[in-house]
Amino acid sequence: MEKEIVNDANLIAYCGLFCAECRGYKKGTCAGCQKNEKATWCKVRTCCMNNNYKSCADCKEFSNAMDCRKYNNFISKAFGFIFRSDRGACIAMIKEKGYENFAAYMAENKLQSMKR
Repeated sequence: MEKEIVNDANLIAYCGLFCAECRGYKKGTCAGCQKNEKATWCKVRTCCMNNNYKSCADCKEFSNAMDCRKYNNFISKAFGFIFRSDRGACIAMIKEKGYENFAAYMAENKLQSMKR
């Protein structure tokens, strides 16, 4: 049985994806980015944790996350193309509207990521 999508800002991944709508989270096979201790491979997660950022929206080095090579690399570009995902738009929305409003929007629209 899948988990119900919840409006929870704690389910926003460091890169701006909304874990509550992720298949792995809904099936119970992933705890979400914030709690997924196995995701040591993720450079974005490591960077945010090392800098005490809730997400890339809090980054002090890059005003646009797309300028960061950790955030905007070949793998993320391929992922974005295949899934028509726009994580940069997610980070921009978090900066503009805040974490709570972003989570509410994503939950209401059943989105894991903004679409291209």
